[in-house]
Amino acid sequence: MARRYRKKPLPPSPGPVALTSLSHDGRGVTHIDGKAVFIDQGLAGETVKFVYTLNKRDYAEGRVTEVLTPAADRVAPKCAHYPLCGGCSLQHLAMPAQIHHHQNMLNEQFVRLGKLEPPPLWPPLDGPHWGYRRKARLGVKYVPAKGRVLVGFRERGQSYLADMSTCEVLDARVGGKLMALSELFGQLSIKAKIPQLEVAIGDTETVLAIRVLSPPTDEDCQLLSAFSREHGMTFYLQPKGPASIHALPGETPPLPSYHLPAYDLTLHYKPAMFTQVNADINRAMIDQALAALQLETSDTVLDLFCGLGNFTLPLARHAGHVVGVEGDTPLVDQARANAIANDLDNATFHVADLSRNLDDQPWAQRRYDKVLLDPSRAGASEVLPWLKTWQPRRVVYVSCNPATLARDAGILVHELGYKLVKAGIMNMFPHTAHVESMALFTRR
Repeated sequence: MARRYRKKPLPPSPGPVALTSLSHDGRGVTHIDGKAVFIDQGLAGETVKFVYTLNKRDYAEGRVTEVLTPAADRVAPKCAHYPLCGGCSLQHLAMPAQIHHHQNMLNEQFVRLGKLEPPPLWPPLDGPHWGYRRKARLGVKYVPAKGRVLVGFRERGQSYLADMSTCEVLDARVGGKLMALSELFGQLSIKAKIPQLEVAIGDTETVLAIRVLSPPTDEDCQLLSAFSREHGMTFYLQPKGPASIHALPGETPPLPSYHLPAYDLTLHYKPAMFTQVNADINRAMIDQALAALQLETSDTVLDLFCGLGNFTLPLARHAGHVVGVEGDTPLVDQARANAIANDLDNATFHVADLSRNLDDQPWAQRRYDKVLLDPSRAGASEVLPWLKTWQPRRVVYVSCNPATLARDAGILVHELGYKLVKAGIMNMFPHTAHVESMALFTRR
């Protein structure tokens, strides 16, 4: 007979505790009996009461139940769903303190992981703090007990969907219509066969790709089309992977797009393709990166992890030639299409897995004047040794993970002969623990 294991009960609440610091993921930290306890919605300097939510041998987790002595930077969250929803983690911390926390985190990683002195900092790139998010993957779940379909983010630390009517960080074109979407999906014959919704909001287009586990009926498609006309959005269907995304029968809607007015560029993309979530910060980020590279018309620039050309095409407006490299073939195809649509003939693109050997790649065998890297959270350590071949004078590294940026900065400085000149954060995801950052390196 199989042995049944009972879940170990959680310790009782220990009474008031003092929180001494803020963790990288935005939780208050205390120590009880020598064990670190990470307490959700707590801030450094506070005295709080809490309940345990997890107890491991080396650490524990908890949730604030009462703030006895609030921190000076504590503010009231704007969103009514914040205590439950896992889409945000720092709405209770004033924005200047959020930015300061992210800057400190970046510097700490440079010191701890990169073994570097903190560099001079650019002023933080900041923009709208609410309604900024244009890309998201929302969960969808028909809950018979509630008599409706839930649409939104998952509960904090849980697999369940939060019961939410609005979202303050999503662009209002979707964030203000979660209940309308809930009611729409509740009318569909396949309401129990919709697990998620891919949100892709352009400057003028609002596109929602519905993951469907069963094909919608003709009546379902008519309901979706009517909703689209009424609310100014476009539905796509996704029966399988991203490549299966297609428009509703009989419709040929335009792709979403965003404009970069400083470069007279418009970039189109398909609903599931990666784009930056915050349009204002993206524009400022591109400006800062190009200024740091000090482009000249004679420069040949290499843009690694180029995606659909977000940096490549602005680079091409100012450099002699730009080579964009990306491992995702559909993204490269879209980058080429964007270059053609914007009448750029000095940008070329290649598909390559930048975590693997590049000896068979002709583009990798030449020198480049400048290099820009914008890798995933895993960083770019596998491709960095190629800088010995390319020998760029300036390198700009855009990162969504301070830990891998700091690790790679250590490689650039200690092994490859570069100097860390400047760095800074970009407030791409306000009210979350996510840190977007940029660093400039010059060859010594």
